[in-house]
Amino acid sequence: MQTENDMLIVEDLTLLMMDDRSGAIAGAGTLYYTLGGAVLVELGLGGRIRADENDTGLNGVKVHAVAGRAPSDPLLRAARTKVGERVRGVQTLLIEIGTGMRETVLDRLVERGMLRQETKKTLGLFRTTSTTVADTEYKKALVEKVRAVLIDGVEPDARTAALVGLLSASGTLPTLHRFIPWSGKVYQRAKELEQSSWGAEAVNAAVMRTVAAVSAGTVVAATS
Repeated sequence: MQTENDMLIVEDLTLLMMDDRSGAIAGAGTLYYTLGGAVLVELGLGGRIRADENDTGLNGVKVHAVAGRAPSDPLLRAARTKVGERVRGVQTLLIEIGTGMRETVLDRLVERGMLRQETKKTLGLFRTTSTTVADTEYKKALVEKVRAVLIDGVEPDARTAALVGLLSASGTLPTLHRFIPWSGKVYQRAKELEQSSWGAEAVNAAVMRTVAAVSAGTVVAATS
């Protein structure tokens, strides 16, 4: 069984957002924002990057790489290299880092034994691949940590606070309602943790902008 220290925040977040049986990931339409945000949050917690909240443009706060040893994990190292290319707004980085992240994270989780992938043939012709959660005990422990913060009022460590904030920002926290009953109190506590993290706030802004654009497109289509 994996331990927390072996896993990245983006991997834990993906597990929390994934349905154990179907393998569907909540918030799939804006997933690249969420996963990109998780990577930036981890780099920020590790002191690898910083946000200049006094320098905010159309694409959000400007993000800078911090000088020092590169992260040992290849995923984090590549993301930090991207940040170090030039100073950009966080919204731009969410897209640049998050695009393609889904496949990378799923492959890593399969290699770690956290997910199981099975390929089958239908009608003897078409190959389909299904993904399910393999290590349900690890995921259950993750959910319990989130529940303790949101239901029992436990003060979270930085990692758990980041996970809750990102779940809130992505709009996917209600999908855990079977384990964490949805309520105004849960919403408020999660929102507080989201707003304490510039990375999670950036994810929320990106997701809301996308939802607004999709909604506007739907209205135009319906009225034309």
